[in-house]
Amino acid sequence: MEEAPNDRGRLKLEPYGEWEEEAKGLIEEEMVRRGIRYKQLSRLLEKLGVYESPDQLNRKINRKRFSAAFLIACLRAMGVETIALYQFEQEQNKEM
Repeated sequence: MEEAPNDRGRLKLEPYGEWEEEAKGLIEEEMVRRGIRYKQLSRLLEKLGVYESPDQLNRKINRKRFSAAFLIACLRAMGVETIALYQFEQEQNKEM
């Protein structure tokens, strides 16, 4: 029996699930750290030429389906200069 087209699509995306969760976490962590809500993030992004409503941002971030460019824009808009990826370095070392 053939797989449904949607099933094949999901299989291709599975390896990225952990990374999508990490990207979402990076944005949310910085929002919490800086006391920024979606409305304020929307305004900060406008200064960079990115126009997304607070509701659009909420949906996009919680769906965990956004580009690396969007991630960088959000981090830049919030004034993030560096990020730490310690958790993934540790997990990768365990696998080696």
